[in-house]
This record gives sequence, C-alpha cells and structure tokens, in this order.
Amino acid sequence: MSKPTAKKMSKSERRDNINGFLFALPWIIGFVCFSLIPLLTSFYYSFTSFNPVKPPEWIGLENFKYIFQDPLVFKSLRNTLFMAFVSTPINLFIAMLLASLLNSKFKGRGVARTIFFMPSIIPMVAATMVWIWMFDPTYGYINRVLEMVGINGPSWLVNPAYTKWALVLMGTWCTGTTMLICLAALQDVPNSYYEAAEIDGANAFDKFFRITMPCVAPVLVYQGILNIINSFQYFTQVYVIINASSGGGASNASGGPANSILMYPLYLFNTAFSYMKMGRASAMAWLLFVIVFVLTLVMTRITKKVSENGVGGE
Repeated sequence: MSKPTAKKMSKSERRDNINGFLFALPWIIGFVCFSLIPLLTSFYYSFTSFNPVKPPEWIGLENFKYIFQDPLVFKSLRNTLFMAFVSTPINLFIAMLLASLLNSKFKGRGVARTIFFMPSIIPMVAATMVWIWMFDPTYGYINRVLEMVGINGPSWLVNPAYTKWALVLMGTWCTGTTMLICLAALQDVPNSYYEAAEIDGANAFDKFFRITMPCVAPVLVYQGILNIINSFQYFTQVYVIINASSGGGASNASGGPANSILMYPLYLFNTAFSYMKMGRASAMAWLLFVIVFVLTLVMTRITKKVSENGVGGE
C-alpha cells in the first residue's frame, strides 16, 4: 500500500503561516528572553556558588544539600503550607457564600457586587498598611470591636500564636475575584434542574448540595488549585508587615516574631538579596517548583478520580 503524499501548501497558506508567525514573534521573543532563558540560567546557578560580586563556581549538589539541612527552610515551608491549606478553604467558603448571596434577586444587587469586589483592585501594599493599622493591639478597630463583646484582643502581629491567623483574616478580605468566578458558575447552572427538583419535593438544602455543588465543583477545584499555587508565592504582605514593624532596618531579613510569618518566598528573597546567596536561592526556587508541581498533579488526579466516582455512583 502506497504511503499518502503530503499535501503541497499553497502560496496563500504559506503567506498566512508566515503572517501568523510574525504576529506571534513578539510574544515568542518575550517568552524566550524573559522566561525560558532566566529559567535555564537559574537551573544552572542552582548548582553553583554565585553572588553579584564574583562569577559562578560549580559546586554540584551542595546547595540542595544545604537547604535540606537548613531548619529555616522547613520552618518557612510549614508556614507556607499553613497558608495554602488553611487559608484556601476559608477563602473558597467565603467566596462561595458571598456568590450565593449575590446570586439571589434583591434591590441594589449590582452595587453590592461592586462593593464586595472592590478590595480585590486595591494595591496590595496599601491594603496591607491599612490592615497593619487595624491589627494594632491598642488603637486597631479589630480589637476595639472584640472589646465591645468582652473579648481582650491579642497582639495580632507581635504574638507568634496569632500572626498567621492575622494573615488568614487579611486574605478573606480579597476574595472578590474568586467570588465573581463562583457567581458566574452559579448563574451557569440550568434553572430546569431546580424546577425538576422542586417537582420531586426537594428542599433548599437538597438543591444546594445535590444540584448546585456538583455543578460548580469543577470551578471550585480550579480556584482551589490556583489559590494553593498563589499561596506558595505569598510574599508582598509579609514583606510589608516586617518592613513596617522593623522601620526598614537591618532586621528585614527576619521572618517576624519567632519567624512565625517567614514564608518560603520571603526566605528565598532574603537568601538572594539579603544574604547574597544567588546559587542557593536558585536551588530553593527549583525546590519550590517541584513542590508546587507535585501538589498540583496530586490534586488534579484526586479530583479527577473523585469526579469519575461521583458520576458513576448513585
């Protein structure tokens, strides 16, 4: 049997391909120069001893050996995992709750949506400075409100037992983007499902957990994965808090009280730009990449398996 001959490309098709490549060329150049080359360079630097004042010196796996023996690496990983797996479910719950409320019909619904979304567009540095003031143990509004109900508010950003919970509370304020995505998912659920459920005598509880949640579950899982990935890049808030607490002094290389808010990206940043250990920081960055990749892969596989079992089950 003769092999099929390849179809000869016409002149117009070649011209279209060339034009398409030329249109994509700026992005390709940007990707190669600002993503691919730095990525490969950092991979090489992770096996070297390197700082800005001397050329890289090949040391093999020494950087990786060091970071696995550094207690602050594991401390920062624990803090980051706390933000990933404690803050993410709380934020998803609040976003879903707000989306469910805003999905109902009431007067001023558009204004309410705007108000709940506005915190997401405020610059993170400005928002963090406001929260630092609100967390003030003496003058902050949070402790004043707690005092009204007879609770003696803690020193949120000074006591290591409360610093991470302060970050979690701060994160619940910026769930506007997730809320809008959940709202869009809720509005995409066909009304015919609810009408059929009402005919069968289903109550509001049944409709929510047997219709709404299964329909929006893929969106929630996707948002959960994105939030966990973002949690492993948690940097700006803790950097601003530590700078504001130390007055911009030399202690900025710390991680807050007892390193309780030393997040992994912050420790990576300090290693590179405070301690000038660029090679070690590159190794830490690749370790972070592997952790996020494995977590994302595991979450995707588990979600797919649960989804398949749910479809095939009763």
